[in-house]
Amino acid sequence: MSKSLGKRVPLPSKEASLFKELLTLYETRQIKKGLKTADLILKKFPEHGETLCMKGLVLTHMKDRREEGLELVKKGVRLDLTSHICWHVFGLVQKADKNYEEALKSYTQALRFDKDNMNLLRDSAQLQTHLRLFDTLVDTRHTILILRPNQRQNWVGLAVAHRLAGHPEEARKVMEHYQRSLKNVPDYDIEHSETLLFYISILVELGEFSEALSVLDSNSRSRAIVDRTAILETRAHILTKQNAPEAEEAWRALIEHNADSYETYRGYFESLGILFNEPNPEAVTKLEEFAVQNPRATAPRRLQLNVASEEKFVELAKIYIERGLVKGVPSLFADVKSLYADATKRDAIERIAEDLREQYAPSSKASDIEPTTYLWTLYFLAQHYSSQSQPDKSLALLNIAIEHTPTLPELHLARARALKRAGDFIGAARAANEARLLDGQDRFLNTKCGKYLLRAGMTKEAETIFGLFTKKDALSPAADLEDMQSLLFLLESAAAYRVSGRPNMALKRYIAVKRAFDDFEDDQFDFHGYNLRKFTISIYLKLLKWEDQLRANPAYISAAIEASKIFVEVSDDPSIVTALTSNSQLTDAEKKAKKKAKKAASKVQEEKKAPAANDKELEPAPPKDEDPDGFKLLASTDALEQAANLLMPLKTLAPNNIDVWIAIYDVAIRRKKLLQAVGALNHAAALDPEYSELHVRLVDLKQRGM
Repeated sequence: MSKSLGKRVPLPSKEASLFKELLTLYETRQIKKGLKTADLILKKFPEHGETLCMKGLVLTHMKDRREEGLELVKKGVRLDLTSHICWHVFGLVQKADKNYEEALKSYTQALRFDKDNMNLLRDSAQLQTHLRLFDTLVDTRHTILILRPNQRQNWVGLAVAHRLAGHPEEARKVMEHYQRSLKNVPDYDIEHSETLLFYISILVELGEFSEALSVLDSNSRSRAIVDRTAILETRAHILTKQNAPEAEEAWRALIEHNADSYETYRGYFESLGILFNEPNPEAVTKLEEFAVQNPRATAPRRLQLNVASEEKFVELAKIYIERGLVKGVPSLFADVKSLYADATKRDAIERIAEDLREQYAPSSKASDIEPTTYLWTLYFLAQHYSSQSQPDKSLALLNIAIEHTPTLPELHLARARALKRAGDFIGAARAANEARLLDGQDRFLNTKCGKYLLRAGMTKEAETIFGLFTKKDALSPAADLEDMQSLLFLLESAAAYRVSGRPNMALKRYIAVKRAFDDFEDDQFDFHGYNLRKFTISIYLKLLKWEDQLRANPAYISAAIEASKIFVEVSDDPSIVTALTSNSQLTDAEKKAKKKAKKAASKVQEEKKAPAANDKELEPAPPKDEDPDGFKLLASTDALEQAANLLMPLKTLAPNNIDVWIAIYDVAIRRKKLLQAVGALNHAAALDPEYSELHVRLVDLKQRGM
């Protein structure tokens, strides 16, 4: 140990020059030359820690030599614990492995020996942001600003750090100092515009509405702020918070700017104190004014249906629906479906649509009606009855419509949906395929057909359909769809495998969903530096908030709950794995197909192993799937720990989902975590004390004698 911590012996001038060259070669991604240069130094100085680390770093970028490179980096760090280069390289390797906590520790060690290194400080700041260590981020950003006060992004970076750490007053001081230091700002400068909007948002957060409005108005007049939409939105929100009489005019200007924004109308009515979530004649009148002023806008007429009642609703709904049917708007039913929460409005829409069907029927006396209007009326009514669990009426109408126009894909898709809701998954898949065949180049139709095939349990047929739009050189359509992070495919195929008695493949798909969300989380890392360089501050702050709520997405919640159920089942009955393994013997046809797929995969791998044209192509190959059937995953010894890790984020992100708490109980009670199990049942009871699954768990808890 004393030898390792002794005084570092500097390299002779020749080797020192070679080491500088090695750094340059790595930065320019000349991997092979870098490796040769490192070997030249190590030939004379085999225990030079910094060179060993650099050689290891180079090797981590070469195929099949990553583990060797990692061992060299560790050895280099042990040989020179006081070198910032060694710790920096170690941090880079850990960061590449997405081990961000350990990478930050390595960067912290490196900064002990080179506290003014800008690369180290910038990377540390990104890691601290990624790990949400905002208090230490402030210190790092402050150090960067002291070292490079002439760079604008460093001022903004410190202000953002204070904002994230919950210090808006400090962020304000930084921004004001920054603005006083500005000179010769060009006209229509986007970066300056974004920083001004960020400064205004800080003032609003501090409650300095008058000053915020003054800054906004003066800079919008001088064209320093160039985003007109942001100007109008910010001004309207500030005036509303001030309860100023000018707020109404500000919202009207915003509506005139974009007459189809639902949120703008809601903001307008909130500023007037008019309730917008229940019937309100005053709101109907004002929306009528907007509809007259903006005849091409659909938002005011659609929002009228939300706040109208009784006869007025019938009058407005008939105009709205008739207009949509005459124009042939396929999404009309999806547009008005949210009104069905009110049974009175739902029944009124049904009566209106039936009356219009009679009016537009070919047997009626109306001669100026387009034939397609009758078709879209049948389509609308069919969707209505399908949503109301009346498949017979829906299918009867669709049969008439298909006889009228057999080449319209929407009709066949609606038929597929009606059959699916009636429980005929095979018929639904057949109808979806008929829709697909009408336009083979339409990805939406192909995707819908694949989804319905999965619902029918026909996984192989579904993969064939999905394969029409995947890479031809992929190992399989499923592998390519997983690589593209298609959550729809992963969840639907998992459900299909679950129903067909293949929990191993279902679990593999659910874990693929989990990995996709891990990638979504990791993808934000590069934006911590990019957004500050490009001064896209507002959208960056929204990104961080979105990432913090990432796993509240329904796709992750569904995958986590279902995967935990499979883990629990296997934990309760390990013979499931044995039975599945023994039953996995393939038929001759399946063996032939698997052999063919393996041959195609090996051919692809051989092509990838072709000599690289340059060093930049020496990236590690994608890892080989060592568990293609999911049996290893299903038989893993830490199944309950994996399930607990999947469910952990949902305690805070989905606290109102009772199935989450039931799943948490199932895992916790088997891990002998009694406090967690009882706490989960208490949360579930608070949400719905009559939930059937809750009572099953209460009985289970009592039977366990706890």
